Amino acid sequence: MLMSSTTEQELQSFIQDPNFPCVGAKSALGKGQLHTYTARQIDSAWNDVEIQDRLMQFAWNYTQDKTLFTSFAVIFEGPLDLTEKEFERFMWDRIQSLTEKDAWRGQPPDPRVSSDPNDPHFSLSFGGEAFFVVGLHPHASRPARRFAYPTMIFNLHDQFETLREQNRYEKLRASILDRDEKLAGSINPMLARHGSISEARQYSGRAVSEEWACPYHRDPADKAAIDPLAALAEDH
Repeated sequence: MLMSSTTEQELQSFIQDPNFPCVGAKSALGKGQLHTYTARQIDSAWNDVEIQDRLMQFAWNYTQDKTLFTSFAVIFEGPLDLTEKEFERFMWDRIQSLTEKDAWRGQPPDPRVSSDPNDPHFSLSFGGEAFFVVGLHPHASRPARRFAYPTMIFNLHDQFETLREQNRYEKLRASILDRDEKLAGSINPMLARHGSISEARQYSGRAVSEEWACPYHRDPADKAAIDPLAALAEDH
C-alpha cells in the first residue's frame, strides 16, 4: 500500500506544473487549503465511510470559516489502468455510496441547488453544502485531467457564488479556459455555466453525448432505506 504522503506530493506537483490550467487549485494549494485523503481503490467501497465523514467535516468547517479557494481531494491508489468509461462508472459508484451515507447520517441536501442530476441547477450535497466534482485519472483524454491516480476533487459551490458577488468569477473562469485551451489545443466541449445544463456531465472529464444518462439519484427516503449495519459492512 502506498504511503499517503507520496500520492499527496504527486498531486501537489501536478497542480504546481506551470501548464496546469486551474488557477483556483493553484491558489488552494498555495494557501495550504487543499485538503487531501488517500483511499484504496476507486472500484471499492472500502474507504467510503471515512471519505463521507471527512467531506461532512470539511463542509461544516467551511460554514464556520468561509475561506475562498479551499478544496477536498480524494486520491485513490488504483486501479491505474481504467478507461474513461470505467473511471466514470466507478466515480459515480463512489458518489452514490457517499450520498447514501450522507443521507443516512441525517445530512439534508443544500436547498440552494437541485438533487436531480437532470436539472440544470443540479449539484451534489455533503454536510448540507453543495459541491461539484472534478475527476482525474491516468487515461483522461483532456491533459488537465490526466493525473497518475484516480482522483476526485470536491469543490464548494458557495465559493464560486462569493466570487461572483465580488465580481471576480468571470476573470477567473476566462483565465482557466484560456490556459486549458493552450494546454489541450481545444476548448473543453463539456464545459458549461451552472444553470444552463446539468454539471453532472462535466464531473468525469469524459466527453458524453446528449443522450448520456447520469447514474445517480438522491431520494428523500434514502435515510430510512439504508440499514446502518449494512452500510458499514460494505466498507469492510
